[in-house]
Amino acid sequence: QVQLVESGGGLVQPGGSLKLSCAASGFTFSIYTMNWYRQAPGKERELVAAITSAGGSTNYADSMKGRFTISRDNAKNTVYLQMNSLKPEDTAVYYCNAVFDGLGYRYDYWGQGTQVTVSS
Repeated sequence: QVQLVESGGGLVQPGGSLKLSCAASGFTFSIYTMNWYRQAPGKERELVAAITSAGGSTNYADSMKGRFTISRDNAKNTVYLQMNSLKPEDTAVYYCNAVFDGLGYRYDYWGQGTQVTVSS
């Protein structure tokens, strides 16, 4: 059974930091590209950051560059999102996403999300 379980969300003051984790199971984590998305109330889901299967390449949305860092530990089947200098506009539900697209197949899995609220 495929599972992606996010943790680490919560309430933080502007300028603060949070580190999200996403623990994966039920699939071969090390061959999947891992992504973090977020969705704020009334807005579309947007890509926050992505990391390739071996962790050799990362990509960030422009508004997160320099503040957020995505990383992964393939030995622990876990992907992380370190978020620094948080702003109220970072308030959203953050979702972990796993994608494998190759060999004629595409697999796409989602976690249930974790709430991040940035407020004083």
